Amino acid sequence: MAAAVALWVRTEPPLLGALPLPPPGRLGRPYLRKMAAYARRRAAEGCFPRLRWARWRHIACGKLRLGRGLAWLYFQRFLRLRPAPPPRSLRRAEAEAACGSAEELERERSKLSVDTLQFLLFLYLQQLSRLSLRTALRGEQWPSPAAAAPGPAGKGAGQSKNWNDQDHLAFLLAHLSDMLELLLEPEQLSASSHATSNSLVSYEAVCALSFLIEGTVEGSGTVHPLHELALWQPCQEKNGYSKSNNAFSFPKLESWLRSCLTTNPFGMTACLRSGKKLAWAQQVEGTTRRAKIACNAPVVPEVFPMVIMSQVYKQTLAKSSDTLVGAHVRIHRCNESFIYLLSPLRSVTIEKCRNSTFVLGSVQVSVHVHSCDNVKVIAVCYSLSLSSTTGCTFHVLTPTQPLILAGNQAVSLAPFHTHYPMLEDHMAQVGLATLPNYWDSPMLLGKESSDTSVFRLLPPSDFYTFVIPFEMEGDTTETPGGLPHAYQKALSQREQKVQIWQKMVKEASLSKDQRKQFQMLVESKFYEWLIQTGNRQQLDSLVPPAVGSKQAAG
Repeated sequence: MAAAVALWVRTEPPLLGALPLPPPGRLGRPYLRKMAAYARRRAAEGCFPRLRWARWRHIACGKLRLGRGLAWLYFQRFLRLRPAPPPRSLRRAEAEAACGSAEELERERSKLSVDTLQFLLFLYLQQLSRLSLRTALRGEQWPSPAAAAPGPAGKGAGQSKNWNDQDHLAFLLAHLSDMLELLLEPEQLSASSHATSNSLVSYEAVCALSFLIEGTVEGSGTVHPLHELALWQPCQEKNGYSKSNNAFSFPKLESWLRSCLTTNPFGMTACLRSGKKLAWAQQVEGTTRRAKIACNAPVVPEVFPMVIMSQVYKQTLAKSSDTLVGAHVRIHRCNESFIYLLSPLRSVTIEKCRNSTFVLGSVQVSVHVHSCDNVKVIAVCYSLSLSSTTGCTFHVLTPTQPLILAGNQAVSLAPFHTHYPMLEDHMAQVGLATLPNYWDSPMLLGKESSDTSVFRLLPPSDFYTFVIPFEMEGDTTETPGGLPHAYQKALSQREQKVQIWQKMVKEASLSKDQRKQFQMLVESKFYEWLIQTGNRQQLDSLVPPAVGSKQAAG
C-alpha cells in the first residue's frame, strides 16, 4: 500500500489575502474568466505569465471599474503574501519614499509584477468575504440572519472566516472547479468557457494552485507545495499526469484533489485542540484565571507558527521570544488588559476586545482589528485595517494607507510614539522602514467610504509618548523616524511647562513642613490621576523591576 497524501488549504491566502470587505461585483467569476483570457492574449504586453502593475491598473480601472486605490490595494497585498527578502522590501520602501511626485511613484510601481495565475486565484479568493461557505452553491449571503448573534454593543458575534480553517476547506471544495477552469488555457475550454472531459491542466497551472494548497506524505513530517506532491510517482495515475504533455487530466486531477483535501493540521482548530498551552500572564490578586493561550510552534514544520490568546482579563501580558517570531497572532475577547508582544510578527488579529492596550513589535503583513471597544493599538506594521470598532486609538507607523472598513465609530489615528531596544532590529527583520509613513492618510471603504467623520487625527494637545516598562538588550533609544512636527512641538511645550513649574517650586523657599505637605498633595493628586486613567491597574500588574522586568519582556 502506498503512503497516503494529505492536502489542505494554506493558512496565509485566506487569513491575510482575503481582505475583510466584500469584493466589488466585477471581481466575480465571469469577469475573472475574461481577465484570464485577456491576460493570455496580451502576453507580449506584460500580462502573462507575469502581470505588471501598469497592465493590472489598466485591467482593474478600465475593464473591472475598480478605483486606482483599490487596484493598488489588491496588488500590494498579494505582493506582501509572497515572501521577499527583507533587504528587497527595504529597497522598495526607500525607492517609493524618494519619489517626489505621483508620476514618479507610478514609474517606480511599474517595475513591479506578480504571477498572473496566482494573482487570479488571489482575486477569486476575495469571494470568501462575500459568500456563505455553507450555502455558497445557492448564493445566499453571509452571514444568514439565523447565524448572526448579537455581541457586545450590538455587534455581530460570528467567528472570523479568515481564521476558520474548516471554512477555508469548505470554500475550496465548493469552488474548486471554477478555480481550476480559471487556470486553463483557452483551447482547453468549451464554447461556454467550461472544462470538458478531455481538458488538460498544465503543470504551470498546478504550480499556481500551490499558492492555495500544500500537503504532506503520510508519516513524512515534511510539508510540500501541491505541485511537488502531484508529481510524486504513486499519485500520477490518480491525478492523470502525462509526462509527454507535462499536464494533468482535468477530471482526474479534480477528483484526486477532492479525495486528498482535509482540514489544515496546523490551523486554528489544531492549535486550540493540541497546541502547547502558554502561561505568560502574571496573575494579580483578585483577577480571574480563565485566560487561554496556545501556540502550535512546537509542532509546525515549514509553516508560520500560530499563537491564540483568549479571555485575558485584567492582566498585563508581556513577551519577546522565539515563540512569537514570524507568528500569526489572534487576540480574542481580552478585556481591561495590557498586552505587549515585542517580537517580529507575521500578522495580528484583535477581535472583540474592550478597554485594553496592545503594544506590538514589527508586524510584517497586517494588523486587523474587529468589533473592539475603547482599545489602543501601538504598532509598526505593513498594513492596518479596522471594522466595527468604537472609540479606538491607533498609534501606527505604516507604509500603506490604514483601511477603515464598515461599522467604525470615533476612530483616532495618531503617530507611532514609543520604542523598545530591539525595535529597529525587528523592523529590519520584516522589511519595514520609517518611510513612507501613511498613518494619517486612511482609505475609507464600504458604506462609510465618503463619511470622513468616522475618524480623526489625534489633536497634538492630546498626544503623549508611551513608555514600554521593560528592560531588553538592543540599540534603539528613540522613536523610529521621529515624530511629526506638530506633535513634537506639543511635547516640547509641555516639557517647558514642567520646567517652569519645577523652577517655581524651587524658588518658593518652602519650609521643611511645607515641602512635606506639598509632596503629600502632589502624590495624592497623582494617585487620583492613576485611578481615573486606569493606569493604576497597569502599574499594579507589572512585575517589580528588581525581580522580573527582563523575564517579563523576554
